[in-house]
Amino acid sequence: MRCTFMGRMPTGGMSGMRIVHVADSHLGLSAFHRLEPETGMNLREKLIYRHFLSAVDHIIALRPDAVVHAGDIFHSVRPKTMAYTTALEALTRLGDADIPLLVIAGNHDMAKSRYTTSPFEVLDYLSAPIHAAYRYRYEPVDLGDTRFHLIPNLLQATQYREEYDRIEPLRSGRNVLVTHGLATTLRDYRLNTVMEHEIDATMLSPDFDYIALGHFHARRQVADNAWYCGSQEYCSYGEIRDGKGGLLVDLARGTVEPVDLPCTPMVDLGQVECGDLSPRQVGEEIAGRVAGMAPGEEPPMALVTLSGADRKTLQAMDPGVLQEARDRLLDLRIQVKAAGEGTPLTERHDLRGVNYVDLFGEYLRGQNLPERQHRYVLEKGSAVIQQVMAGKGEEDEPR
Repeated sequence: MRCTFMGRMPTGGMSGMRIVHVADSHLGLSAFHRLEPETGMNLREKLIYRHFLSAVDHIIALRPDAVVHAGDIFHSVRPKTMAYTTALEALTRLGDADIPLLVIAGNHDMAKSRYTTSPFEVLDYLSAPIHAAYRYRYEPVDLGDTRFHLIPNLLQATQYREEYDRIEPLRSGRNVLVTHGLATTLRDYRLNTVMEHEIDATMLSPDFDYIALGHFHARRQVADNAWYCGSQEYCSYGEIRDGKGGLLVDLARGTVEPVDLPCTPMVDLGQVECGDLSPRQVGEEIAGRVAGMAPGEEPPMALVTLSGADRKTLQAMDPGVLQEARDRLLDLRIQVKAAGEGTPLTERHDLRGVNYVDLFGEYLRGQNLPERQHRYVLEKGSAVIQQVMAGKGEEDEPR
């Protein structure tokens, strides 16, 4: 079924279509142990809500003809109440501004079974100009002289090609593909989350005027006409060097411009050479780097790397030396690069920053199993680890 919006049309015909491309908002994500004193809510979660609403106001000020959200607006298929109310408030603001929203379900907020209620069903009751694709199928949406081809996250990887082959391009206008997954050219950046599917490179066709992608959290161009806009927020320390925000796309001019959106900053405090330092001196060096940071409106997240440190360095450090530094930050993450080791050891486990599937694979390679047995154990074990990770990140969170 084809949906046609009857709201504000682009001015000037085909020459006026401008869209804002965003993705991976992950409303409901919580992390760290800082609480907001007034509400007792996890401070990281609260800031994500605040920034999301501020971002919507920023987008409205740009006066685009449409907003495209390429998946994972929610962090869980069963959103927390505040995540729901924040999304509804944001969509109402867009509706009041008469700016259509086209959103697809991502692997985080897509129901994993056809018998599970989708969080997007409630959007059908809003009067705002919204079209949400979450029904495990391709859905075309016409807006003015542009057809948006929406392919949400699907249950099976093979279904992407099946749904893609159903696309009916608009012959006399422009065509925009919106989907969620990892382009095959980025397979080395797998997040190893549940239902993470690869997007066949042949789907990134030059026949589209623009391809709006979600899932990869960095701003990245993967074809002449295909972009990941990146997530609005830093969701793990592995993203510390990634561009964040959205993209402003002018279909007529063929231009793509970055849009900076509010987010909690993540700062790299650099590397501390620990060879000749005592544990106390290491702590004082870290505290000094935090003290030297320029003050901001809200506490940032910060990462520091200890190079050449002994494995026992962290245990020997006096927590009191770093307490004032921690109080100034939303989170302080210390990682250790021990002498002779290439992979940093994090101070505390970060379920979104440690690739346990790869660690499991490395462990298996050292067991010298027969090839057939190795493949079987790797496949089954990786699936179990992904399910556990999904439970930790989504299903077990308080609501």
